[in-house]
Amino acid sequence: MKVLLLKDVNGTGKAGEVKEVKDGYGKNFLIGKGLALHATNEVMNKYRSEQKKKAEKEAAQITLAKEIALKLDAQKFTIKHKVGANGHLIGSVTNKEISEILKDQADIEIDKKQINLKTKIKSVGIFEVDCKLGHAIHGTAKIDVIAE
Repeated sequence: MKVLLLKDVNGTGKAGEVKEVKDGYGKNFLIGKGLALHATNEVMNKYRSEQKKKAEKEAAQITLAKEIALKLDAQKFTIKHKVGANGHLIGSVTNKEISEILKDQADIEIDKKQINLKTKIKSVGIFEVDCKLGHAIHGTAKIDVIAE
C-alpha cells in the first residue's frame, strides 16, 4: 500500500514523502492516527497544489519583509519625549512607542514584540533598533529621540 505521509514518522519517513508500507500498518496506524493518507492520484494532486500555494504565499511574505526592511533602512524616525533637568528622558522609549512611530511616520506595521532594543533608550540621541520581520529577515530602524 502506498501512503503519503502528512507528518514525520520515525522509521518510516518525513512529511510529504510517498512510501510503500504494509496494509495493516498503513490503514490502522498511519491513516488511523492521521499521519498519512492513501496515495491516490487525487490525493497527490491536491497535496501538490496545496504545497504550491504555500510556497507562493511564503515567497510573497518574504518579498514584503524585504521591502519593509529597505523602508526601515532608508528612513530616520523621530520621537519626541519628555526630558528632565539633567538631560535624561523621563522614563524610557518603549517598544510600543517605536511601533506607533513606525506606523505613523512610514505606515509600517510592526508588532512591539518584533522590536528588539539592545539597551534601553533613556537619553536624547540617535539609536538603531533591530526589527524582526520574519523568515530570518531583519531591518534596522534609526530612531532620533529629541526633547519635547
